[in-house]
Amino acid sequence: MINFNGTIQEENTKLSIKNRGYAYGDALFETIKSVYGKLLFWEDHYFRLMASMRIMRMEIPMNFTMEYLEEQIQKTLIASQLEKVTTRVKLTVHRNEGGLYLPDSNDISFIITVKIVDSDFYLFNDNAYEVDLFKDYYVSIGLLSTLKTNNKALNVIGSIYSKENNLDNCLILNTNKMVVEALNGNLFLVKENVIKTPPISDGCLKGVMRKQIIEIINSIPEYEVIEESISPFELQKADELFITNVIAGIQPVTKYRKKQFSNIVSKSLLQKLNIKVRLN
Repeated sequence: MINFNGTIQEENTKLSIKNRGYAYGDALFETIKSVYGKLLFWEDHYFRLMASMRIMRMEIPMNFTMEYLEEQIQKTLIASQLEKVTTRVKLTVHRNEGGLYLPDSNDISFIITVKIVDSDFYLFNDNAYEVDLFKDYYVSIGLLSTLKTNNKALNVIGSIYSKENNLDNCLILNTNKMVVEALNGNLFLVKENVIKTPPISDGCLKGVMRKQIIEIINSIPEYEVIEESISPFELQKADELFITNVIAGIQPVTKYRKKQFSNIVSKSLLQKLNIKVRLN
């Protein structure tokens, strides 16, 4: 079942071909992990969505409160009989149809979809996980690149490239040729007691899990987290690389080109992440 503007409908409900999310990528989305109906890091998702809508000049309805949207997500989970399992919730907001590039209105509609996922909390995955750089296209530096919009052509093409080259993921670069993130999450680099992640100003996604991991690292005296540009040259000098997103949590990278990586820090951080999830 899906939730369209507060009304539960069948999953095969058809959207208009004039939908602006389809026609122009004029849409934003949040991917949220729900564990037995508990929305992980919901407040961070909500405030990121509100900030993104303002940047996109979308009109935020008066009833679009954190409580209202959570209620609508719970309503969708119950209607889909998924409130007692772990799910991937996708909340999409699109500007209402009408107009060409210039919309007739900045009013919005929303769609909520839910899909079951395997793991309840965050499991450590120490399987082989190889990455390389995707250099066919680059991320523009600026606020729009930090938003979760429907404009994901680079990620789609990069994912196809990754599959064609028997890779598990790719790291993407910005127009300054600095490493920005992975195709499906933020990147962290460990070198001795320093953990680096690209700054938002480099064009990386303002990730919800990125925020949690930075907070966790800041609570550990022996490590220092730095938001600083990462050059491709630094990747092969790193002790560890790991990728973060709200569904998988932390994914350690085991290999980049000829360099093999350890996973000691990422394993420790994942344990602390699960403690944080249980306490919240």
